[in-house]
Amino acid sequence: MSFISLKKIGDAQKKAAVVDVRSGDTVRVTQKIKEGEKFRSQVFEGVVIRTDRKNSHTARITVRKVTSGVGVEKSFLIHNPLVEKIEIVHRAKVRRKNLSFLRERSGKSARLANKAFDRNAVNNPVADEPVAEVASEAEAPVAEEKVEKAEAVLEAESQDPETQAEKVNPKGPAEPAE
Repeated sequence: MSFISLKKIGDAQKKAAVVDVRSGDTVRVTQKIKEGEKFRSQVFEGVVIRTDRKNSHTARITVRKVTSGVGVEKSFLIHNPLVEKIEIVHRAKVRRKNLSFLRERSGKSARLANKAFDRNAVNNPVADEPVAEVASEAEAPVAEEKVEKAEAVLEAESQDPETQAEKVNPKGPAEPAE
């Protein structure tokens, strides 16, 4: 098989929208586990100490957590169908891709400095651009109708005296003096 055909097969196996996971992130990975005939979801929460091949269909993260004084590391293939969800809980300031030095540390020395990030924007990734463009061309008239309806509702609310009173006092009308 040629390299091009292998690349096509690999790209077909990729998930459409994947969270941008970086080293130093504290993540909550939900994974499907088969026990007998049943499937259940198991959550593994820890610090990402390594990311590999981010743009490939074999992209992998290594997550580490300490449980009962014992360090546990698990590697997850990001595009694996058994990995249901990856949610970023905290994002830390790091200057390396591989945080293997955390293995020797424990307690306060193993902490990473958190940095602020938009949790909703990061955990709700958008699918690839070409798919969105095709859908937007087909739904353009519907979207315009929705915008027009929303503008009509806003116009009606701006002329309603009760809505104007709520804008002045959002807690509701004041109690009358006795």
